[in-house]
Amino acid sequence: MESHHKAVHADDRRECMGEKHPFDLGAYEQRVKEGPCFICELVAGSNPHHLIYEDQTAVVFLNKYSVLYGYTLVAPREHREQATGDFTLQEYLQLQRLIYLVAEALRQVVPTERLYILTLGSQQGNRHVHWHLAPLPPGVPYQQQQTAALDLKRGVLAIPEDEMASLARSIRQTMERLNPSSALPPSN
Repeated sequence: MESHHKAVHADDRRECMGEKHPFDLGAYEQRVKEGPCFICELVAGSNPHHLIYEDQTAVVFLNKYSVLYGYTLVAPREHREQATGDFTLQEYLQLQRLIYLVAEALRQVVPTERLYILTLGSQQGNRHVHWHLAPLPPGVPYQQQQTAALDLKRGVLAIPEDEMASLARSIRQTMERLNPSSALPPSN
C-alpha cells in the first residue's frame, strides 16, 4: 500500500518526533480529576485545540499533550462516558466510521509503523469518552513501543503552533480526499 508523507519536511519531522519536554503529570492528574471536562469545553469553544474536523455528532482534534507526532483524539460532541454502553449500535458504528477515516488520513500524512487506536479515561478522570489515534513512527525500538510510547512520564513533544495548525489542515485535506462522495462539512 502506498503511503503519502507530505505534512512535514524530514528535518522538522525528526525534531518533532524526537524532542520531548518534561510534563507535569501531577498538575495534569489534578486537572482531569477536579477540573471541567476538556472535551465539553472544546465543544463549547472555550478550550482551543487544533481542530481537524467536526460535525453534529463528533469532534476530531490534535492531542494537546502529544507524545507521538500526529496524535489525534476523536470524541462525541455530547458528553458520554462509556465507550459502548452510552451509544446505540448505530451511533457507535457512525463514530467508528469516522475513526477509520481519520486513521487512514493519519497513515497517509504521518510516517506510521503501527497506528494505535484506544479509548482511555475512567470515572475518576477524563470521563468524556474519546478515542486516541496515535501513530507510532517507524524505527522505534520495541521496548519503547505500545503503552511505553504513550507514557506521559517520558515527556511531550514540543511542536510549534504553526506546525500543529499545518498538520491539522493536512489531515483534514486527506480525509476529504479519501471521502469525496461524502464531502466533509467545513470545520471551524
